[in-house]
Amino acid sequence: MMSVSPAEHDALVGRLWRAGCVWAEDEARLLVAAAGSPARLAGLVDRRVSGEPLEYLLGWAEFCGERIGVDPGVFVPRARTALLVSAAAAVTGPAATVVELCCGSGAVTRALARRLVAPRLRAAVDLDPVAVACARRNLAALAVPVFAGDLFGPLPAAWRGSLDLVVANAPYVPTAAIALMPSESRGYEPSVAVDGGPDGLAVLRRVAAGASNWLAPGGHLVVEVGEAQVDEFRAVLTDAGLVPAVANDGALDATAMTACRRTAVAGGPDEN
Repeated sequence: MMSVSPAEHDALVGRLWRAGCVWAEDEARLLVAAAGSPARLAGLVDRRVSGEPLEYLLGWAEFCGERIGVDPGVFVPRARTALLVSAAAAVTGPAATVVELCCGSGAVTRALARRLVAPRLRAAVDLDPVAVACARRNLAALAVPVFAGDLFGPLPAAWRGSLDLVVANAPYVPTAAIALMPSESRGYEPSVAVDGGPDGLAVLRRVAAGASNWLAPGGHLVVEVGEAQVDEFRAVLTDAGLVPAVANDGALDATAMTACRRTAVAGGPDEN
């Protein structure tokens, strides 16, 4: 691994700091470790100063204690999404049958593989072919197929009504609010991964509508939302025949919602 002199290190940190990198010391260390040569380091620093996400330069993002491969153009997994993983693990029993929608890099499936007891990881799905290719590499060791397509569309029809857990970090940023996001996200990450339509819930409404058909009785949908969207999405989930609950984590600035498909009433038909 290459090294830099104290003076070079200070100059690198200063340049990153002036460019707006809040964790300039940490970023400098990671870039030096990834570079391998002074020429490559200079190129990486130039790209970072211009606003390119650090994760694209490193080729990975840290998520739930492990490194997840991230290709340029793929949504970078956020620390806040650890709450979605925790919420999913809390509502899911052993040997759960799991599908991840809007999977991006496949980070949530990777994390759940470590958190759940003997999970049956059936598939991950994403609309973006760049994300699908990235997720296939990240999930290859788990033998999880990654389907290209829209939400539940690519799943085998035989899976209807059999899934114990559907997780989705679907886009939920209102279109008008995208302009307020950090420039590195606006300029480099795909809009399809963040743009949730006028109120941020356009994709999540479709996820909720489909979940009641694909979940087994007693199965759960788990998604990430904005705190201000909770009341409206609670009504969406209820209208879809699901029983919602909310999880918050102030330290992560994160909100997740779980929604259970009602089980059949004893002696009567399934309510869904």
